Amino acid sequence: MSAERSNRSPSGRLPGKGKPGASSGGRSNGRSGGGRSGSGHSGSGHSGGGQRGAGRQSKGDKFTPKWRESLDQPVTAAQKRAAEVDKRRGGPRPPRDPDADRRWAEERVTEEWIDEGPVREDASAAAERASSVERPRREARPLDPDIGAELVDALGNQRGVRLSERLAQASEALDRERFDEARRIASSIAKEAPSVSAVQEVLGLASYRLGRYKPAVAALQQAQELHENPALLPVIADAYRGLRRWSAVERVWDQIKAASPSQEVMSEGRIVMASALADQGDVAGAIAVMQDGRKPPKRVREHHLREWYVLGDLYDRLGETITARRWFGAVADEAPDFFDVHDRLRGLGR
Repeated sequence: MSAERSNRSPSGRLPGKGKPGASSGGRSNGRSGGGRSGSGHSGSGHSGGGQRGAGRQSKGDKFTPKWRESLDQPVTAAQKRAAEVDKRRGGPRPPRDPDADRRWAEERVTEEWIDEGPVREDASAAAERASSVERPRREARPLDPDIGAELVDALGNQRGVRLSERLAQASEALDRERFDEARRIASSIAKEAPSVSAVQEVLGLASYRLGRYKPAVAALQQAQELHENPALLPVIADAYRGLRRWSAVERVWDQIKAASPSQEVMSEGRIVMASALADQGDVAGAIAVMQDGRKPPKRVREHHLREWYVLGDLYDRLGETITARRWFGAVADEAPDFFDVHDRLRGLGR
């Protein structure tokens, strides 16, 4: 549209071609054929003029004025490209056959999608089948006899023994980080034996590792009610943190402190509580939680390295570069491959 406007005047004529008759294709014939003979003069004296007029008409039929050629040419860029393609092809594309198009549409084969249930469960089952074909499944580790006895008491001897084997498989899948498989197996067992704490524990831990915090909290809390296990409390607190339920995180942290658990469990609970405070913007409060009651260890263990790393991260957030380098440096001295500690040190100029 814009190209056409730039090439034409408001009257529709091309610039510089505004002569009378230039906009009408039939004016030339009318002038040569009737201009002189129709003036009222007749006779042989003017027959030559009529012949000349006829000659001009014949010559005009063979000659195409330049302004007519310009009007016949494509105006838009798309029309110009189409004309060039037709010229290379040897002529315009032949018209499409509607009957052929209809036959093609009727005969073509299209894909059909069928909903066969949750994609995650199907993918897990497929992965399980593929792994069993490519390599033999390792024998499941024996289940704790007390847990097996609980299942037998709840479901009878035959079914209890069968589900004990399935629970051992779910526990093994959890250890191998096949969390979808572990959750799927434990979920099916929990439908038949919801009162067995070990079943709820495997289900809750697998859900937690998959980031399904709400079902993780439900299963782990039920496992705690059936059989108290302080080691699960930091996991429950972190699941509440994932749900951004800050008061619940603090409540579980109080339970951890009251239970007087092992140093490893206490350390994990402290890290979760500090991380929850940092998530809320209270970095100074998070550092206070990490420093509370901390003593230099006689022997450095992994939970000490985790605490030092968290402290380095918190001080880095506060902009205290020297202190952050000191904590990251302590981690790197004990375990050079611990997480990304060397990258953190490089980022801090060391």
